[in-house]
Amino acid sequence: MTSPSTTQTPSAPAAPDAPSDARPALRVEGLTHRYPVGRRSRQDSLNSATTKPALDGIDLIVRAGEVFGLLGPNGSGKSTLFRIIATLLRPSAGKVTVFDTDATTDPRAVREHLGVVFQSPSLDVQLTARENLTHQGKLHGLSGSELNQRIDALLEQFDLRNRADDRVEQFSGGMRRRVELAKALLHEPSLLLMDEPATGLDPGARRDMWDHILDLRARLGVTVVLTTHLMDEADRCDRIAIVSQGKIAAIDTPAALKATIGGDVVTIEPTPGQDADELVAALSEQQGQCPRVIEGVIRCETTDAPAVVTKLTGSVSDKIARISVAQPTLEDVFLNVTGHRLDVD
Repeated sequence: MTSPSTTQTPSAPAAPDAPSDARPALRVEGLTHRYPVGRRSRQDSLNSATTKPALDGIDLIVRAGEVFGLLGPNGSGKSTLFRIIATLLRPSAGKVTVFDTDATTDPRAVREHLGVVFQSPSLDVQLTARENLTHQGKLHGLSGSELNQRIDALLEQFDLRNRADDRVEQFSGGMRRRVELAKALLHEPSLLLMDEPATGLDPGARRDMWDHILDLRARLGVTVVLTTHLMDEADRCDRIAIVSQGKIAAIDTPAALKATIGGDVVTIEPTPGQDADELVAALSEQQGQCPRVIEGVIRCETTDAPAVVTKLTGSVSDKIARISVAQPTLEDVFLNVTGHRLDVD
């Protein structure tokens, strides 16, 4: 009746330690945003413009040189936060500073620090990889031998040299994402922003993308901030902020967040028509603790999962459709701090 424990994805190597007095790459203070009625974005369509803001008092600090993830479902507010940091949207209240430069009062100076990879492709597929990079460089005031040298270096770095003069329309999703990364890095930014970077990529392309991200951090000290709804992707970040209903629900390293669970997670699915409260009462009597019922499924955190399973299968097995035991995951953390699954907000 039990299922094997889940396997956790290894976390990314730790970010280089920065001096305690080093300025942060990104500081967000009291950030609030409310969309005007009728002008909500697709990502934030679940937030009512008349009842609650898309962002509600967000505070966070991203250290220089770390890979920082914003984890949450569509409608949580993370994409609104991304657009404000990228200087694409002016907040209703609060402050964002990138390397001590105010994104609201001096967005042009902030953009010099930023490289941005959007969820939706920004490439011109009728142009070659080299032509896409050339146009991007000119937008940043680059030209001549300096621009050509940077393009050649990036084409080499992202294994695109042999396809440099092919039209992007001929590229796979993974190759297009590599061109997007090269575009974002052409002007040598200090902070790389990535909105749902794994969108449209197969598992192999996702692994390649993460190899590039971690290499950029290791070689160049680039700070990376990304949004994601994927647990394995969040697990590779140095730290993550769980975003739910416009607020930060939790923030720490993936390992530290999972350690708050305090043991294995036993998940109990009642048989059809069975009252979950009866099983909760039985479990509470036997274990001296009160499990939670979330969306009809009973969840119990315990340091002695075998004993819990043994007692349940012996006493109330006819009322249980399925029991599973697993080590804590970020999904469990998300459930604990928000009260719902990641795909609902």
